[in-house]
Amino acid sequence: MLDAQIIRRALRVPAPTGERGDGAVVVRQLDAVLLGAGFACSRDLLEHLAGLRPDAAMNVAVDIVGAVREMVGDHVAHNTYFRDFPAGVPDTVAFWVDCVVDALAGGDRLTEGDLRRSLRGRRLGPVNLLALPRYGRYPHSYQEMLATRDAFVASAKDRVTVLHLGRSLDEEAYALYLELAASTVPLGEADRQLLDTLAAWCIAGEQPAEVPVRENLAVINRVRLTNDRPPVVTTVTDVLRLACALAGGDVSLTEPTRFRSLPRPLRRGLLAALDSVVSAAPAQLGDVNRFRERWKRLGERLHPHQYPDLPHAQDVFAVARGDRRVRSLAGRVETALAAGDVRAAVRGLSVAPGLLFRSVDRLLRAATGADDLACVVEAVENNADAVSGRVLLGLREHLRNRSRPDPARIFVNRAARAWVTEDGRAALDPTAVRRVATVLDAAVTRRLPRRERLVVDPAAMSLAVPLSSRTTPGGFGVMPRGSVARVAGDRLRFFVYWRQTARRTDFDLSALLLDDDLAVVGHLSWTSLTTLGGVHSGDITDAPEGASEFIEIDLARVPARHIVPQVNVYSGEGFDEVAESFFGFMERDGEQQGRPYEPQTVRMKSDLLGGGRVALPLVFSRDDTGGWRATWMHLFLRGGVAMNMVERNRLSTTLLVRSVLNRHFLTVADLVAMTDGHADVVLYTGQPFDHPVTYIGIERPEGLPAGSEVITLDRLAELVPP
Repeated sequence: MLDAQIIRRALRVPAPTGERGDGAVVVRQLDAVLLGAGFACSRDLLEHLAGLRPDAAMNVAVDIVGAVREMVGDHVAHNTYFRDFPAGVPDTVAFWVDCVVDALAGGDRLTEGDLRRSLRGRRLGPVNLLALPRYGRYPHSYQEMLATRDAFVASAKDRVTVLHLGRSLDEEAYALYLELAASTVPLGEADRQLLDTLAAWCIAGEQPAEVPVRENLAVINRVRLTNDRPPVVTTVTDVLRLACALAGGDVSLTEPTRFRSLPRPLRRGLLAALDSVVSAAPAQLGDVNRFRERWKRLGERLHPHQYPDLPHAQDVFAVARGDRRVRSLAGRVETALAAGDVRAAVRGLSVAPGLLFRSVDRLLRAATGADDLACVVEAVENNADAVSGRVLLGLREHLRNRSRPDPARIFVNRAARAWVTEDGRAALDPTAVRRVATVLDAAVTRRLPRRERLVVDPAAMSLAVPLSSRTTPGGFGVMPRGSVARVAGDRLRFFVYWRQTARRTDFDLSALLLDDDLAVVGHLSWTSLTTLGGVHSGDITDAPEGASEFIEIDLARVPARHIVPQVNVYSGEGFDEVAESFFGFMERDGEQQGRPYEPQTVRMKSDLLGGGRVALPLVFSRDDTGGWRATWMHLFLRGGVAMNMVERNRLSTTLLVRSVLNRHFLTVADLVAMTDGHADVVLYTGQPFDHPVTYIGIERPEGLPAGSEVITLDRLAELVPP
């Protein structure tokens, strides 16, 4: 339901409609249920619901509870292999011995001593421990596990997330549609699907004046074309993205799309759009070679020869087939750089400012003298106002990390799969880097909106500015890669849940423990159940009805500087194949008991969607004061087809952790510093305000004046200037 999607994304409840009445009893029940999940309604929302008839209020309450429970992962039952977890978990070797004894006993009530005597002198072959009858399946039901639990004791540190009253459903949907369409960064998978839903919902209304990101535009264009409205395209690649969207493929063009036959009206609509683009700008044909094979495959489905009235569209496919040769800008630039003519390369790139800015590092490295360096810096300065704010900030962050040599270079594709290689790039001239950085800072400052008062939650200062949301998963409390947040609890409890689609699937939750130098000091997994202040809940190897695994770590006892939780696909379906999967962590205070999964202690829950078989959501690090902080990673390792284990990927994991921890990400604090007098900046400590403000924080506080602009995690990308 669209209402639930808005609640989960914006923490706003679209204003319910219905006959007026007295729903106070329902509201009190709702408040109690929500508190058990770590949520509460704002005063305005409570008053609005209390004014509805009880049946209408109850319908809304059911929707709200369902939305928030799914938001934090409380919509499924989280069982544990060891019923009394975190107590009662045996030593790993003792556990395996017990499983073997049980298998050899064959159901007879034999002791370990009886079996040892009966097997004395006999030779046994290898034993598949994972195939033992007692292993990998819950030995008790969820209800039996709950029966052994003491009541959960609430703590003052437990999370309480406030839900606010929104406008009507249509108003909320339209506002969210405009917000997503106007995003200055590419959207993640969840938001892109939501944009598709909202575009169809709002198709009859006024459309956004501009959609800055081409991938987002492709989603909207698909809805437009399938509803007999012309798409908005300005490049041939826009049309290719639209074709991918129609085929249900990858609009980012990272992965090839299997095009399918389309109805004739859609074929003509695509070819007409393509014809208009090339007719207006014949130089667009130079971009066809970049995706030549995809254009050829698309041409097989569109049959452009059947449309003689669209000759410019036919030219595109002639270039793709090689029947017509068009030299691209990239080819001319490569020729100039191969000849060592940096200034010629800069002149060529100046007609495509985006490509120029993405080539700055290479141009600075290719420069052979002061004249070449001055030419590059001058080109950046002259074209700074012609590129998007995302490009400016991306280059600024890049140059910040080129001031010193890095032994390893990390690459992350659009499916969040990461790999590390040796950094063989030459150092950049420090003076040129400073000059370019000064130009970029000035350009960003010019674009930042002027605000009378900017109120910032200190906890938000260490949030990374999301220059792309492609690899940021959906969920709750999810922060952009590179963001840092304090950890408040005495104990950390990680969790993973998965439910297989068609075949037996085994996900393994593990944690790698590293010292100050990022050397491995130990790990927790199904092969090491208790060690170094941590305990594992037990391995589950089959999840037709869903399965959970947990790891709890006592932060006062763990002898490690860094804790790296990970999820390994040991066998079966991958993260993109299972019916559902998510990871998260809880902060437990003191000796809190209760269920293995208590939603009010959940600080983060993120969907597991990525292009690898090993997930690395975040890393926890102890600082010099003894406190702990979390740094978000959102990375995946390719891993093997099967048998992925923490012991086998520790080298790759350590390299990725080192790269993320050593990287300087652009943060909210950096953008606040760039305001340069555009706003009166105030740190939020709970103080009241008399006039509307612009607030930046993790969540929206109550009591802000009417008319205030609020930028929280769901809207963090709005900080990136256009």
